[in-house]
Amino acid sequence: MSVKIKLRREGGKKKPFYKVVVIDSRKACNAKFIEQLGYYQPLFDPCVLKIDREASLKWLEKGAQLSATVKDLFKKEGILK
Repeated sequence: MSVKIKLRREGGKKKPFYKVVVIDSRKACNAKFIEQLGYYQPLFDPCVLKIDREASLKWLEKGAQLSATVKDLFKKEGILK
């Protein structure tokens, strides 16, 4: 099983809210996820980004792959160097 860390879109029309989730890479983004690591609200000024650092590092050690957007968010948050 290949695991990815990616964003799952929530919220209404033109009001996006994203959950950072761990999910099987073969499933769609809106399928049932394994674990929620945090959330991202891009419309707030400044944008709100809350990520569980310990859980994220645990999943990265287990070999989870990051989507491009989540990789950028992790670098911004200081989880990746």
